[in-house]
Parts: sequence; structure tokens; C-alpha cells
Amino acid sequence: MRQATGPDTKMKPKTLPKSRRFSMSKQEALWAYVFISPVVLGLAIFYMVPAIGSLVLSFFDWDGLSRASFVGLDNFAALVKDEDFLRSMWNTFLFTIGSVPLSIVCATIVAVLLNQPIRGLPIYRTLFFIPVVTMPVAIGMVWRWLYNSDFGLFNQLLGFFHLPQPNWLFDPKLALFSIILVSVWSGIGYNAIILLSGLQGISRTYYEASSLDGAGSWRKFIHITVPLLSPSLFFVLIISFINSLQVFDLIYMMMGKDQSMLTYTRTAVFSIWEQGFKFFHLGYASAQAWVLSVVLMTITLVQMYFQKKWVHYE
Repeated sequence: MRQATGPDTKMKPKTLPKSRRFSMSKQEALWAYVFISPVVLGLAIFYMVPAIGSLVLSFFDWDGLSRASFVGLDNFAALVKDEDFLRSMWNTFLFTIGSVPLSIVCATIVAVLLNQPIRGLPIYRTLFFIPVVTMPVAIGMVWRWLYNSDFGLFNQLLGFFHLPQPNWLFDPKLALFSIILVSVWSGIGYNAIILLSGLQGISRTYYEASSLDGAGSWRKFIHITVPLLSPSLFFVLIISFINSLQVFDLIYMMMGKDQSMLTYTRTAVFSIWEQGFKFFHLGYASAQAWVLSVVLMTITLVQMYFQKKWVHYE
């Protein structure tokens, strides 16, 4: 006859002693620190140490060779009166306002199109992503040829249709806008891939349910796609703002050293490079870099605050 087993006679799972569990957790933590140490050391050596060094250098007047002299806040005070720096900040603001919204709108359209079941889809995705992996130097050289007022492709096409042929890069009203177009073209592939991954993460059940309610394509996009895509849009917005405020290579390659147009196209990072590596005012350049860093952090914090009102996480 089988003996009845009560709750007290059941076998309990074997547990490790408290000291043994604590020892294993310490070992796991130790290995975690070992694996992340290369990244932490890289960030410290190549980012944190130079950042702290530039902050200290911003309080000195130094040309890189002679002895540095302490000037306190004079470098920051001089920025307020520096018309070239103020103009560069204004150009950076115009570049950001012009490139970020246009880039996000175009990338969203491209991502939606690349999310459709069409033939040759991998080829189209590759073509849109090629500019992202292309060197900015090559992009600048090719687009400078396209913008050439004498034999550039754009003016040749405009001349074929008997349309005005503008001087794209040497017209004060068009120079910065021309560079904005190149920036949008070269960065649209990266933003589109990020948004495409967000689109593919949206469940089809939402669209099927809205179809039963009679919703059209536009209402589906506004009320389903955009809210559920908002986390990806927020990430793209942050990255686009940071990249646009730090633009340098395209302007350097497309405008060269033409001083007549730098007034209309010089950005904040270009001004930092000019002061630091052309005029060797390293302390003054460091002060400009920290002003730009504060602007970047402020804009990012503002975006982080307002994202609670429009970003919807599932």
C-alpha cells in the first residue's frame, strides 16, 4: 500500500549557501568588468582625457610650441565679440534647421518604400546605403563637380531645358543650401535603415484591425505607423542633430580654402579647425569646442525631456 505524501514530505529544490551565492556573483561581476574594460579604457584614453585636456586648455593662451599662459575666461569672453565665430554658429544653426527635418522626412519616405514587397528589394536597399559607407572626401569631390557652374552636370541639364544656370557653390544665397542637399543625400541611407528596422517591428495586426474599421493608407500611416515608429524617429532625430552641428568635412572639401564664401558657409567645427590648426590658437579653439559641446548637450537634454510627450513605447 503506497504511503501518502504530504506537503512536508516533498523534496525541496537544493539551494546554494549564501556565502557560495555571494562568491559566484562576485566572480560574474569580475568577468563583466574584464570584458567591458577595453571599451572603458578606449573611451577614457581617446575621449575623456582629451575632453578634460581641452577644458583645461581653454583657460590658456597657447600656440602649441611656446609656453602656455593662463588667461582665465578671456577666451570665452572673446567669443562674444568674435563676429566670425558668431557667424559660424549662425551658419551651423541654419544648416541644422535645413538639413535635419528634410533628412528625416526623406528617410521616412524611403524606409516606407523599402518596406514594401517589391522585386529587387535588396538591390534598392544597397543602393540607398552606399553613400553612407562612401568617404566624405569622395562625396565632396563628386558633388563639387556636379555643382560646377561651367561644366557641371546640373547646369548642363538646366541649359538643355533653357533654364537659368546658377553658380551653386559661389552664390551667397545658394552655397549653404547646396551643401545641405549633399548632406541629406549622403545621410539618408543610414536614417532609412534605422527607420526600416522600426517599421519591421510593427505588428501587422494593427493594420489588419484598422482595415476592418475602414481606415485608409493615410490614416494608417498617421495613427499607427508614426506613433509606433516614434522611438526610431527619436533616435534618428538625436543623431541627425548631433551630426549636423558637427559638420565639417563636406564644407572643407566642397568650399576648399576660398575665403570669399567662408563667411556664408563656415560652421562651428570649421571655425574650431581654423583657429586650432590654421592659426594655432589652441586655447581659443578649445573654448569654441566647449561652447559647441554645451549647445549639443543642451539640445539633447531638451529633446530627452520633450520625447516623453510624443514618443510611444510598446
